Amino acid sequence: MTPLLLSPVWYSMHPMVVHFPIALLLVTPLFILIGAALPPARGRPYMIVALMLLALGTAGLFVAFPTGQTAAATAPRSQAAGFLLQTHQALASETRLIFAVLFVIDLGVVLIPAYLHRPESRLFSTVLPLSFLLLYSAGAVFLINTAHAGDMLVHGSEVHPNSSASQIQPGTTEAPGN
Repeated sequence: MTPLLLSPVWYSMHPMVVHFPIALLLVTPLFILIGAALPPARGRPYMIVALMLLALGTAGLFVAFPTGQTAAATAPRSQAAGFLLQTHQALASETRLIFAVLFVIDLGVVLIPAYLHRPESRLFSTVLPLSFLLLYSAGAVFLINTAHAGDMLVHGSEVHPNSSASQIQPGTTEAPGN
């Protein structure tokens, strides 16, 4: 029996799974900007939605990572594509960590006023969220670079999902018969 992480179904999930966290994480700053622009009481729901999008996007990165590892283990590749794959994997690892840290920071930004038992002020509703966006922009750069490297693997080289991928043995670079 094939382990779940090496099954063709898990391999084929990466293209489907990876796009959700990318979209969620790239739309999150929009909600933060809207929340920061509105008065504190009206902006709070946008900040909470942004936190939820960030949580879902970050969780999605943690789901996409093993599907990508399985796809990498089963895909044929040249030496050049192997280097690009290593770059993509390294960026993906760093991106996961960055967004996990960003989630914890944003959780603090959203919860600080309640923890301090203070009514929301512009400091907590505008200054901290906008400062957080500066950090978030670094994460977005990593996310975009990771996605670009993945795109180059799929569309810029011979490494791409195909029907023969399920026949490739882990650790090999070619499908049977090639």
